Amino acid sequence: MAREYPLELYRNFGIIAHIDAGKTTCSERILYYTGKEHNIGEVHDGAATMDHMEQEQERGITITSAATTTFWERTEDGENAESPRHRFNIIDTPGHVDFTIEVERSLAVLDGAVCVLDANAGVEPQTETVWRQADRYKVPRMVFVNKMDKIGADFFKCVEMIEDRTGAIAVPVSFPIGAETELEGLVDLVTMEEWLWQGEDLGASWIKAPIRDELKDQADQWRAKLVENAVEQDDEAMMEYLEGNEPDVPTLRELIRKGCLDIAFVPVLGGSAFKNKGVQPLLNAVVDYLPSPMDVVDYMGFRPGDDDEVRDIARRADDEMPFSGLAFKIWNDPFVGSLTFYADLFW
Repeated sequence: MAREYPLELYRNFGIIAHIDAGKTTCSERILYYTGKEHNIGEVHDGAATMDHMEQEQERGITITSAATTTFWERTEDGENAESPRHRFNIIDTPGHVDFTIEVERSLAVLDGAVCVLDANAGVEPQTETVWRQADRYKVPRMVFVNKMDKIGADFFKCVEMIEDRTGAIAVPVSFPIGAETELEGLVDLVTMEEWLWQGEDLGASWIKAPIRDELKDQADQWRAKLVENAVEQDDEAMMEYLEGNEPDVPTLRELIRKGCLDIAFVPVLGGSAFKNKGVQPLLNAVVDYLPSPMDVVDYMGFRPGDDDEVRDIARRADDEMPFSGLAFKIWNDPFVGSLTFYADLFW
């Protein structure tokens, strides 16, 4: 069967977090900015697309994982595409501990994940739980520090908490400009530019500017940490760096991607999904850093009925292999009947 999108252009990822960190709000902004939805569905209005159950809409929480597909072309200015069109298969997972089995099932089939933090609360108990679940399935992940518009929001405190409570190396690839009511945009540590959201177009457009003088020292400090962790992923890049040559932007992105896929460190971004600031850079980061199916190690399985259950059957993303899939969700729909959601182990 001919494939419209090469597997290299797929991103199968989930959004995981503690309850009320803003996962579903992030999902709704992603659907809006990628053109999947023409209106933003708000969780507090019971209008979120990903919260389709009546109980979810009434309570404003996610109870079951929800899957959707949308598309994104990497862009730095919001107008010109800098990459081919990528297909995003997204799973929005529950954050409440009572529904953590939904997260477990989803992580078993995900290639990558975006962990969302509340910028005020940081790493919360259920965050640690889903992080351990992602570790168990060796899922590469990024962190989006959400709710930077909230009173008490502290991006760098969240970075510190990631390292203290999960043991991961947290490496910001950008950081917010301002916080609470003064949140303006972000500093991109890869290109060393500012992204500033302005106007009343729900965050659909932005301008880029040189880093202001009062933020240059802070930007230099965090970029140094980014570059140091990135060049450790490649011996040649490390030698160049020791000789005083920093990697160029494309090379730096490749090194960050390698570090993310190897779970050597975790890229961190920030913003406010509700205030429509920082979601497009997150989408670019999904393209840049999270794995495609081609980057995932082989799945190992066993033959049904084999008492020894020896995991000697390897499956990978290869069109030449026979069909196989891992079911992760059963849903009974009143109109179409029983639905089985599964991930292709190969296509």
